[in-house]
Amino acid sequence: MDLNGRRESDNIEDVRGQSDAGPVGRGGGFNIPGGIPLGGFSFRTIIIFAVIYFVAKLFFGVDLLQILSGTPSGQVGSSYSQSQSNGANSAEDQAMKKFVSQVLADTEDTWTGIFESMGKTYERPKLVMYRGQWSSACGEANSAVGPFYCPSDHKVYLDTDFFREMQQKFKAGGDFADAYVVAHEVGHHVQNLLGILPKFNQARAKMSETQANAMSVRVELQADCFAGIWGKFTQQKGILQSGDLEEALNAAHQIGDDALQKQGRGYVVPDSFTHGTSAQRMKWFQRGFDTGKISACDTFSGAI
Repeated sequence: MDLNGRRESDNIEDVRGQSDAGPVGRGGGFNIPGGIPLGGFSFRTIIIFAVIYFVAKLFFGVDLLQILSGTPSGQVGSSYSQSQSNGANSAEDQAMKKFVSQVLADTEDTWTGIFESMGKTYERPKLVMYRGQWSSACGEANSAVGPFYCPSDHKVYLDTDFFREMQQKFKAGGDFADAYVVAHEVGHHVQNLLGILPKFNQARAKMSETQANAMSVRVELQADCFAGIWGKFTQQKGILQSGDLEEALNAAHQIGDDALQKQGRGYVVPDSFTHGTSAQRMKWFQRGFDTGKISACDTFSGAI
């Protein structure tokens, strides 16, 4: 990508290197391992939790902390594991901040124009760059969660060490591959503004796990398609360079549910898919890229 001279977004919150003050909305407090918020709890309540935990662990072999430390409520995004590193002020970190802020700025310009063409106003999301863990309105963001969008606070959460994981573990490196990750999460923000995410989250409460997973796949594939729309506009601006599109398609392939499950467990369980297969993710990103139209990204009608 040629981002030289491109503007940087003002909507970046870089909290790498900072310590988290506590769960959002609790005015401080702290978490015990596993992400259970204790701010505002009485000492008696804490004792009760402790008794329940040890009884479950001793007699049933159930670790409640592991159960309660899952994906933060309402998050939409990846669930890929990440590596961690220290420091936040290195030249590499500053270069990454500039890159992410330029990509975010370009998504802002793209979606502002698209929304204006529909007679709507695009609300620009914030993007939080963190390292290790941070609190969101959807719960704890941590290195095991991966990049995600929180519809409750309209923010994208990104541990940029995920880009290193993309390159080293998933063999999906490249600047446009990294930009695709940002554009995908911004795609969820677009879904939120269009009312798609609220409808999905409301309907999900009445679905079985298998049904919810199947619907989640359609939500994620639409976000891929929206990322492709952004890619189309970057191409028209002359930002893309030779090989960039192939980088994004390779990333979509490497982080498909089937590819990840084959790598992690050696076999696939289709009913557990939440993001789509490699072929599906490539297909819908390409469709958005080819058409540049929201109407072409209807993943909820017919086969995907």
